[in-house]
Amino acid sequence: MKRLLSYAGLLLLYIVGPARAQQPLTLDEVLRLALENNASIRNSRLEGEAAEKIRIAAATRYFPGISAGGLYFDANRALFELRTPGGDLPVYDGNPANLLHPTAFAYFPGGETSLLGRGQIGYLDIVQPLYAGGRIVNGNRLAALGRDAAADRSSLTRDDIILATSEQYYRLLSLEEKRATLGSYAALLDRLIREVGDALDAGLILRNDLLKVRLKRSEVRLDSSRLEHGRKLAAMALCQQIGIPRDSTLVLAGGWSTAAPPQSLYVEPESVLKSRKEYALLEKGVRAARLQREMKRGELLPQAGIGARTMVVKLDEGPRRTLGIFYGSLSIPLSDWIGGSAELEERRLREKIAENELQNSAELLLLQIEQAWQELSDGWTRIQLCEQAILQAEENLRVNEASFHSGLTALSELLEAQALLQKGRDEWTDARSEYMVKQCRYLQATGRSGDLH
Repeated sequence: MKRLLSYAGLLLLYIVGPARAQQPLTLDEVLRLALENNASIRNSRLEGEAAEKIRIAAATRYFPGISAGGLYFDANRALFELRTPGGDLPVYDGNPANLLHPTAFAYFPGGETSLLGRGQIGYLDIVQPLYAGGRIVNGNRLAALGRDAAADRSSLTRDDIILATSEQYYRLLSLEEKRATLGSYAALLDRLIREVGDALDAGLILRNDLLKVRLKRSEVRLDSSRLEHGRKLAAMALCQQIGIPRDSTLVLAGGWSTAAPPQSLYVEPESVLKSRKEYALLEKGVRAARLQREMKRGELLPQAGIGARTMVVKLDEGPRRTLGIFYGSLSIPLSDWIGGSAELEERRLREKIAENELQNSAELLLLQIEQAWQELSDGWTRIQLCEQAILQAEENLRVNEASFHSGLTALSELLEAQALLQKGRDEWTDARSEYMVKQCRYLQATGRSGDLH
Protein backbone atom coordinates (compact mmCIF):
# COMPACT_ATOMS: atom_id res chain seq x y z
CA MET A 1 0.00 0.00 0.00
CA LYS A 2 2.83 2.33 0.90
CA ARG A 3 4.52 1.71 -2.45
CA LEU A 4 1.27 2.33 -4.33
CA LEU A 5 0.87 5.67 -2.61
CA SER A 6 4.48 6.52 -3.43
CA TYR A 7 3.99 5.84 -7.12
CA ALA A 8 0.70 7.73 -7.13
CA GLY A 9 2.47 10.73 -5.64
CA LEU A 10 5.13 10.55 -8.33
CA LEU A 11 2.53 10.48 -11.06
CA LEU A 12 0.83 13.52 -9.65
CA LEU A 13 4.12 15.32 -9.16
CA TYR A 14 5.75 14.67 -12.50
CA ILE A 15 3.06 13.77 -15.03
CA VAL A 16 -0.44 15.02 -14.33
CA GLY A 17 -0.37 18.53 -13.03
CA PRO A 18 1.61 21.13 -15.01
CA ALA A 19 2.06 23.34 -11.98
CA ARG A 20 3.21 20.44 -9.83
CA ALA A 21 5.50 19.20 -12.60
CA GLN A 22 7.60 22.28 -12.07
CA GLN A 23 8.00 21.81 -8.33
CA PRO A 24 11.72 22.14 -7.52
CA LEU A 25 13.48 19.11 -6.07
CA THR A 26 16.07 19.39 -3.34
CA LEU A 27 18.93 16.94 -2.93
CA ASP A 28 17.18 15.33 0.06
CA GLU A 29 14.04 14.76 -2.00
CA VAL A 30 16.04 13.26 -4.86
CA LEU A 31 17.87 10.92 -2.48
CA ARG A 32 14.60 9.86 -0.87
CA LEU A 33 13.14 8.90 -4.24
CA ALA A 34 16.28 6.99 -5.17
CA LEU A 35 16.26 4.99 -1.93
CA GLU A 36 12.56 4.19 -2.28
CA ASN A 37 12.58 3.13 -5.91
CA ASN A 38 16.02 1.78 -6.76
CA ALA A 39 15.98 -1.93 -7.69
CA SER A 40 19.31 -2.63 -5.96
CA ILE A 41 17.88 -1.31 -2.70
CA ARG A 42 14.85 -3.59 -3.00
CA ASN A 43 17.04 -6.60 -3.74
CA SER A 44 19.28 -5.89 -0.75
CA ARG A 45 16.20 -5.85 1.48
CA LEU A 46 15.15 -9.22 0.09
CA GLU A 47 18.62 -10.62 0.74
CA GLY A 48 18.37 -9.44 4.34
CA GLU A 49 15.00 -11.17 4.73
CA ALA A 50 16.44 -14.37 3.25
CA ALA A 51 19.36 -14.27 5.69
CA GLU A 52 16.92 -13.85 8.59
CA LYS A 53 15.00 -16.93 7.45
CA ILE A 54 18.24 -18.92 7.47
CA ARG A 55 18.92 -17.75 11.03
CA ILE A 56 15.44 -18.83 12.14
CA ALA A 57 15.93 -22.22 10.50
CA ALA A 58 19.26 -22.67 12.29
CA ALA A 59 17.65 -21.87 15.66
CA THR A 60 15.21 -24.79 15.27
CA ARG A 61 18.12 -27.24 15.56
CA TYR A 62 18.19 -26.59 19.31
CA PHE A 63 14.80 -28.28 19.62
CA PRO A 64 14.03 -32.01 19.40
CA GLY A 65 13.75 -33.51 15.98
CA ILE A 66 10.37 -35.09 15.29
CA SER A 67 9.69 -37.58 12.52
CA ALA A 68 6.81 -39.87 11.70
CA GLY A 69 6.32 -42.65 9.24
CA GLY A 70 4.31 -45.69 8.39
CA LEU A 71 4.44 -48.94 6.50
CA TYR A 72 1.80 -51.18 5.02
CA PHE A 73 2.64 -54.43 3.31
CA ASP A 74 0.69 -57.24 1.68
CA ALA A 75 3.11 -59.83 0.36
CA ASN A 76 2.27 -62.48 -2.21
CA ARG A 77 4.13 -64.86 0.05
CA ALA A 78 4.61 -64.69 3.80
CA LEU A 79 8.04 -63.90 5.12
CA PHE A 80 7.96 -66.94 7.48
CA GLU A 81 6.25 -70.22 6.71
CA LEU A 82 6.02 -73.06 9.27
CA ARG A 83 5.10 -76.55 8.09
CA THR A 84 4.12 -79.23 10.65
CA PRO A 85 4.04 -82.86 9.40
CA GLY A 86 1.16 -85.12 10.41
CA GLY A 87 1.57 -88.32 12.46
CA ASP A 88 0.56 -90.44 15.47
CA LEU A 89 0.73 -88.83 18.87
CA PRO A 90 0.85 -90.96 22.08
CA VAL A 91 -2.23 -90.81 24.22
CA TYR A 92 -2.24 -91.53 27.97
CA ASP A 93 -4.58 -94.45 28.71
CA GLY A 94 -4.83 -93.88 32.48
CA ASN A 95 -2.43 -96.66 33.45
CA PRO A 96 0.73 -95.22 35.10
CA ALA A 97 2.67 -98.30 34.00
CA ASN A 98 2.23 -97.28 30.38
CA LEU A 99 3.66 -93.72 30.71
CA LEU A 100 6.98 -94.75 29.26
CA HIS A 101 5.52 -97.16 26.79
CA PRO A 102 2.31 -95.75 25.42
CA THR A 103 -0.16 -98.24 24.06
CA ALA A 104 -2.62 -95.81 22.56
CA PHE A 105 -2.13 -93.33 19.79
CA ALA A 106 -4.08 -90.55 18.10
CA TYR A 107 -3.53 -89.25 14.62
CA PHE A 108 -2.46 -85.54 14.32
CA PRO A 109 -2.90 -84.06 10.87
CA GLY A 110 -0.06 -81.95 9.37
CA GLY A 111 -0.46 -78.22 8.82
CA GLU A 112 1.13 -75.01 7.50
CA THR A 113 1.33 -71.66 9.28
CA SER A 114 2.31 -68.29 7.60
CA LEU A 115 3.70 -65.27 9.45
CA LEU A 116 4.25 -61.68 8.30
CA GLY A 117 2.26 -61.84 5.12
CA ARG A 118 0.32 -58.65 5.83
CA GLY A 119 0.87 -55.86 8.28
CA GLN A 120 0.66 -52.19 9.27
CA ILE A 121 3.34 -50.33 11.19
CA GLY A 122 3.30 -46.66 12.23
CA TYR A 123 5.85 -44.78 14.30
CA LEU A 124 6.63 -41.40 15.83
CA ASP A 125 10.23 -40.50 16.72
CA ILE A 126 11.40 -37.69 18.99
CA VAL A 127 15.17 -37.17 19.20
CA GLN A 128 16.88 -34.54 21.34
CA PRO A 129 20.55 -33.92 20.52
CA LEU A 130 22.66 -33.61 23.66
CA TYR A 131 26.04 -33.04 22.08
CA ALA A 132 26.84 -32.43 18.43
CA GLY A 133 30.43 -31.32 18.62
CA GLY A 134 29.38 -27.66 18.82
CA ARG A 135 27.85 -27.74 15.33
CA ILE A 136 24.44 -26.53 16.45
CA VAL A 137 25.79 -23.60 18.46
CA ASN A 138 28.31 -22.62 15.79
CA GLY A 139 25.74 -23.09 13.05
CA ASN A 140 23.45 -20.59 14.79
CA ARG A 141 26.34 -18.17 15.24
CA LEU A 142 27.19 -18.51 11.56
CA ALA A 143 23.57 -17.87 10.56
CA ALA A 144 23.39 -14.77 12.77
CA LEU A 145 26.65 -13.60 11.25
CA GLY A 146 25.20 -14.08 7.78
CA ARG A 147 22.20 -11.96 8.73
CA ASP A 148 24.45 -9.17 10.04
CA ALA A 149 26.61 -9.38 6.91
CA ALA A 150 23.51 -9.01 4.75
CA ALA A 151 22.62 -5.87 6.70
CA ASP A 152 26.12 -4.48 6.09
CA ARG A 153 25.89 -5.24 2.37
CA SER A 154 22.50 -3.53 2.28
CA SER A 155 24.04 -0.49 3.95
CA LEU A 156 26.86 -0.49 1.39
CA THR A 157 24.33 -0.63 -1.43
CA ARG A 158 22.48 2.27 0.15
CA ASP A 159 25.71 4.29 0.39
CA ASP A 160 26.55 3.59 -3.26
CA ILE A 161 23.08 4.69 -4.35
CA ILE A 162 23.36 7.88 -2.31
CA LEU A 163 26.78 8.67 -3.80
CA ALA A 164 25.75 7.93 -7.39
CA THR A 165 22.53 9.94 -7.04
CA SER A 166 24.38 12.87 -5.48
CA GLU A 167 26.89 12.89 -8.35
CA GLN A 168 24.09 12.91 -10.92
CA TYR A 169 22.24 15.64 -9.01
CA TYR A 170 25.29 17.91 -8.87
CA ARG A 171 26.10 17.24 -12.54
CA LEU A 172 22.60 18.30 -13.56
CA LEU A 173 22.77 21.32 -11.22
CA SER A 174 26.08 22.41 -12.76
CA LEU A 175 24.61 22.14 -16.26
CA GLU A 176 21.64 24.22 -15.14
CA GLU A 177 24.05 26.84 -13.82
CA LYS A 178 26.09 26.76 -17.03
CA ARG A 179 22.93 27.24 -19.03
CA ALA A 180 22.09 30.35 -17.02
CA THR A 181 25.65 31.66 -17.36
CA LEU A 182 25.65 31.00 -21.09
CA GLY A 183 22.34 32.85 -21.35
CA SER A 184 23.88 35.89 -19.67
CA TYR A 185 26.83 35.69 -22.05
CA ALA A 186 24.45 35.52 -25.02
CA ALA A 187 22.54 38.58 -23.75
CA LEU A 188 25.86 40.44 -23.42
CA LEU A 189 26.74 39.60 -27.02
CA ASP A 190 23.29 40.64 -28.24
CA ARG A 191 23.75 44.04 -26.60
CA LEU A 192 27.21 44.32 -28.13
CA ILE A 193 25.79 43.48 -31.57
CA ARG A 194 23.36 46.37 -31.26
CA GLU A 195 26.09 48.73 -30.12
CA VAL A 196 28.44 47.67 -32.90
CA GLY A 197 25.61 47.93 -35.42
CA ASP A 198 24.92 51.51 -34.35
CA ALA A 199 28.63 52.33 -34.58
CA LEU A 200 28.75 50.83 -38.08
CA ASP A 201 25.78 52.91 -39.18
CA ALA A 202 27.57 55.97 -37.85
CA GLY A 203 30.68 55.03 -39.82
CA LEU A 204 32.81 54.60 -36.68
CA ILE A 205 33.88 51.00 -37.24
CA LEU A 206 34.34 48.55 -40.05
CA ARG A 207 31.77 45.94 -41.05
CA ASN A 208 34.28 43.22 -40.15
CA ASP A 209 33.88 44.14 -36.50
CA LEU A 210 30.17 43.40 -36.66
CA LEU A 211 30.89 40.07 -38.34
CA LYS A 212 33.28 39.16 -35.51
CA VAL A 213 30.56 39.71 -32.88
CA ARG A 214 27.97 37.78 -34.90
CA LEU A 215 30.41 34.90 -35.32
CA LYS A 216 30.97 34.80 -31.59
CA ARG A 217 27.19 34.82 -31.09
CA SER A 218 26.83 31.84 -33.44
CA GLU A 219 29.44 29.96 -31.45
CA VAL A 220 27.43 30.61 -28.30
CA ARG A 221 24.28 29.23 -29.98
CA LEU A 222 26.20 26.05 -30.83
CA ASP A 223 27.52 25.78 -27.27
CA SER A 224 24.01 26.31 -25.98
CA SER A 225 22.67 23.51 -28.18
CA ARG A 226 25.38 21.10 -27.00
CA LEU A 227 24.78 22.11 -23.40
CA GLU A 228 21.04 21.55 -23.70
CA HIS A 229 21.60 18.10 -25.17
CA GLY A 230 23.91 17.19 -22.30
CA ARG A 231 21.44 18.57 -19.77
CA LYS A 232 18.61 16.45 -21.19
CA LEU A 233 20.74 13.32 -21.00
CA ALA A 234 21.75 14.16 -17.42
CA ALA A 235 18.10 14.73 -16.47
CA MET A 236 17.09 11.40 -18.02
CA ALA A 237 19.86 9.61 -16.12
CA LEU A 238 18.73 11.19 -12.85
CA CYS A 239 15.10 10.25 -13.55
CA GLN A 240 16.14 6.64 -14.10
CA GLN A 241 18.20 6.69 -10.91
CA ILE A 242 15.29 7.89 -8.77
CA GLY A 243 12.73 5.61 -10.41
CA ILE A 244 10.49 8.01 -12.32
CA PRO A 245 9.71 8.18 -16.07
CA ARG A 246 12.71 9.33 -18.11
CA ASP A 247 10.72 12.06 -19.83
CA SER A 248 9.63 13.64 -16.54
CA THR A 249 10.27 17.34 -16.11
CA LEU A 250 12.91 17.91 -13.48
CA VAL A 251 13.42 21.28 -11.86
CA LEU A 252 16.09 21.39 -9.20
CA ALA A 253 15.86 23.65 -6.21
CA GLY A 254 18.01 26.55 -7.26
CA GLY A 255 21.33 27.60 -5.94
CA TRP A 256 24.29 25.89 -4.38
CA SER A 257 24.41 25.13 -0.72
CA THR A 258 27.31 26.69 1.12
CA ALA A 259 30.25 24.37 0.74
CA ALA A 260 31.90 23.38 4.00
CA PRO A 261 35.69 23.85 4.05
CA PRO A 262 37.71 20.61 4.23
CA GLN A 263 39.02 21.32 7.72
CA SER A 264 35.49 21.14 9.14
CA LEU A 265 35.09 17.60 7.78
CA TYR A 266 38.50 16.12 8.60
CA VAL A 267 38.82 13.07 10.82
CA GLU A 268 41.78 10.85 11.60
CA PRO A 269 41.70 7.88 9.21
CA GLU A 270 42.53 5.32 11.92
CA SER A 271 39.67 6.56 14.11
CA VAL A 272 37.01 5.84 11.48
CA LEU A 273 38.49 2.76 9.86
CA LYS A 274 36.34 0.31 11.82
CA SER A 275 33.19 2.30 11.04
CA ARG A 276 33.54 1.39 7.37
CA LYS A 277 31.05 -1.25 6.32
CA GLU A 278 33.73 -2.83 4.12
CA TYR A 279 35.92 -3.34 7.19
CA ALA A 280 32.99 -4.77 9.15
CA LEU A 281 32.30 -7.25 6.34
CA LEU A 282 35.91 -8.36 6.27
CA GLU A 283 35.85 -8.87 10.04
CA LYS A 284 32.74 -10.96 9.68
CA GLY A 285 34.51 -12.95 6.97
CA VAL A 286 37.25 -13.84 9.46
CA ARG A 287 34.69 -14.84 12.09
CA ALA A 288 32.76 -16.88 9.51
CA ALA A 289 35.92 -18.75 8.49
CA ARG A 290 36.63 -19.49 12.16
CA LEU A 291 33.11 -20.81 12.74
CA GLN A 292 33.30 -22.98 9.63
CA ARG A 293 36.53 -24.48 10.97
CA GLU A 294 34.84 -25.18 14.30
CA MET A 295 31.89 -26.80 12.54
CA LYS A 296 34.22 -29.07 10.58
CA ARG A 297 35.94 -29.95 13.86
CA GLY A 298 32.54 -30.77 15.33
CA GLU A 299 31.93 -33.33 12.58
CA LEU A 300 34.92 -35.32 13.88
CA LEU A 301 33.72 -35.37 17.49
CA PRO A 302 31.30 -37.86 19.09
CA GLN A 303 27.59 -37.18 18.69
CA ALA A 304 25.17 -37.98 21.53
CA GLY A 305 21.43 -37.76 21.94
CA ILE A 306 18.36 -39.28 23.56
CA GLY A 307 15.12 -40.26 21.94
CA ALA A 308 11.72 -41.85 22.26
CA ARG A 309 9.75 -43.90 19.75
CA THR A 310 6.10 -44.83 19.76
CA MET A 311 5.02 -47.61 17.40
CA VAL A 312 1.62 -48.96 16.44
CA VAL A 313 1.89 -52.49 14.99
CA LYS A 314 -0.69 -54.80 13.48
CA LEU A 315 0.64 -57.99 11.86
CA ASP A 316 -1.44 -60.46 9.93
CA GLU A 317 -4.70 -61.10 11.76
CA GLY A 318 -3.29 -60.30 15.16
CA PRO A 319 -4.39 -57.45 17.41
CA ARG A 320 -3.20 -53.88 17.10
CA ARG A 321 -0.39 -53.22 19.59
CA THR A 322 1.23 -49.97 20.78
CA LEU A 323 4.89 -50.00 21.79
CA GLY A 324 7.02 -47.35 23.48
CA ILE A 325 10.81 -47.22 23.38
CA PHE A 326 13.25 -44.87 25.10
CA TYR A 327 16.85 -44.91 23.98
CA GLY A 328 20.16 -43.11 24.00
CA SER A 329 22.60 -42.86 21.12
CA LEU A 330 26.32 -42.28 20.77
CA SER A 331 28.20 -42.21 17.49
CA ILE A 332 31.93 -41.78 16.92
CA PRO A 333 33.02 -41.06 13.31
CA LEU A 334 36.16 -43.18 13.38
CA SER A 335 36.48 -43.53 9.61
CA ASP A 336 36.23 -39.75 9.08
CA TRP A 337 39.24 -38.88 11.21
CA ILE A 338 41.81 -39.46 8.45
CA GLY A 339 40.16 -37.38 5.75
CA GLY A 340 38.56 -35.02 8.25
CA SER A 341 41.90 -33.91 9.67
CA ALA A 342 42.98 -32.76 6.21
CA GLU A 343 39.70 -30.88 5.71
CA LEU A 344 40.12 -29.30 9.14
CA GLU A 345 43.57 -28.06 8.14
CA GLU A 346 42.10 -26.66 4.93
CA ARG A 347 39.55 -24.69 6.97
CA ARG A 348 42.34 -23.37 9.18
CA LEU A 349 44.23 -22.15 6.10
CA ARG A 350 41.12 -20.39 4.79
CA GLU A 351 40.76 -18.65 8.14
CA LYS A 352 44.33 -17.43 7.78
CA ILE A 353 43.57 -16.19 4.25
CA ALA A 354 40.61 -14.21 5.60
CA GLU A 355 42.82 -12.65 8.27
CA ASN A 356 45.39 -11.64 5.65
CA GLU A 357 42.66 -10.12 3.47
CA LEU A 358 41.42 -8.11 6.44
CA GLN A 359 44.88 -6.74 7.14
CA ASN A 360 45.60 -5.90 3.50
CA SER A 361 42.17 -4.33 2.91
CA ALA A 362 42.55 -2.21 6.05
CA GLU A 363 45.65 -0.64 4.54
CA LEU A 364 43.82 -0.05 1.27
CA LEU A 365 40.89 1.55 3.08
CA LEU A 366 43.25 3.91 4.92
CA LEU A 367 44.84 4.81 1.59
CA GLN A 368 41.39 5.45 0.14
CA ILE A 369 40.56 7.81 3.00
CA GLU A 370 43.82 9.70 2.51
CA GLN A 371 43.23 9.97 -1.23
CA ALA A 372 39.67 11.22 -0.71
CA TRP A 373 41.00 13.85 1.70
CA GLN A 374 43.65 15.05 -0.74
CA GLU A 375 41.09 15.30 -3.54
CA LEU A 376 38.74 17.24 -1.26
CA SER A 377 41.51 19.66 -0.27
CA ASP A 378 42.54 20.14 -3.90
CA GLY A 379 38.91 20.75 -4.83
CA TRP A 380 38.62 23.49 -2.23
CA THR A 381 41.81 25.11 -3.48
CA ARG A 382 40.44 25.05 -7.02
CA ILE A 383 37.28 26.86 -5.89
CA GLN A 384 39.37 29.61 -4.30
CA LEU A 385 41.49 29.98 -7.44
CA CYS A 386 38.40 30.09 -9.65
CA GLU A 387 36.85 32.81 -7.50
CA GLN A 388 40.02 34.88 -7.81
CA ALA A 389 40.08 34.30 -11.56
CA ILE A 390 36.47 35.50 -11.86
CA LEU A 391 37.25 38.70 -9.97
CA GLN A 392 40.20 39.35 -12.28
CA ALA A 393 38.15 38.52 -15.37
CA GLU A 394 35.33 40.86 -14.27
CA GLU A 395 37.79 43.69 -13.71
CA ASN A 396 39.47 42.95 -17.04
CA LEU A 397 36.10 43.08 -18.81
CA ARG A 398 35.19 46.35 -17.11
CA VAL A 399 38.45 47.96 -18.20
CA ASN A 400 38.13 46.65 -21.78
CA GLU A 401 34.52 47.82 -22.08
CA ALA A 402 35.47 51.31 -20.94
CA SER A 403 38.46 51.36 -23.28
CA PHE A 404 36.37 50.08 -26.22
CA HIS A 405 33.72 52.73 -25.76
CA SER A 406 36.50 55.30 -25.58
CA GLY A 407 38.00 53.99 -28.80
CA LEU A 408 41.22 52.87 -27.07
CA THR A 409 40.72 49.09 -27.34
CA ALA A 410 40.00 46.94 -30.33
CA LEU A 411 36.80 44.90 -30.48
CA SER A 412 38.76 41.64 -30.49
CA GLU A 413 40.20 42.45 -27.08
CA LEU A 414 36.73 43.12 -25.72
CA LEU A 415 35.46 39.81 -27.11
CA GLU A 416 38.42 38.02 -25.60
CA ALA A 417 37.70 39.62 -22.20
CA GLN A 418 34.08 38.49 -22.38
CA ALA A 419 35.11 34.95 -23.32
CA LEU A 420 37.59 34.80 -20.43
CA LEU A 421 34.89 35.77 -17.96
CA GLN A 422 32.53 33.16 -19.40
CA LYS A 423 35.24 30.51 -19.18
CA GLY A 424 36.04 31.50 -15.60
CA ARG A 425 32.40 31.21 -14.54
CA ASP A 426 32.09 27.78 -16.17
CA GLU A 427 35.24 26.56 -14.42
CA TRP A 428 33.91 27.92 -11.13
CA THR A 429 30.67 25.98 -11.66
CA ASP A 430 32.65 22.83 -12.43
CA ALA A 431 34.84 23.38 -9.38
CA ARG A 432 31.87 23.71 -7.05
CA SER A 433 30.14 20.66 -8.54
CA GLU A 434 33.29 18.55 -8.28
CA TYR A 435 33.90 19.73 -4.73
CA MET A 436 30.43 18.69 -3.62
CA VAL A 437 30.95 15.27 -5.20
CA LYS A 438 34.37 14.94 -3.54
CA GLN A 439 32.77 15.92 -0.25
CA CYS A 440 30.27 13.08 -0.66
CA ARG A 441 33.09 10.66 -1.46
CA TYR A 442 35.11 11.74 1.57
CA LEU A 443 32.13 11.35 3.88
CA GLN A 444 31.51 7.89 2.47
CA ALA A 445 35.21 6.96 2.76
CA THR A 446 35.14 7.92 6.43
CA GLY A 447 31.97 5.97 7.16
CA ARG A 448 29.70 9.02 7.40
CA SER A 449 27.37 8.49 4.45
CA GLY A 450 24.47 9.11 6.81
CA ASP A 451 25.48 12.80 6.85
CA LEU A 452 24.52 13.00 3.17
CA HIS A 453 20.89 12.23 3.82
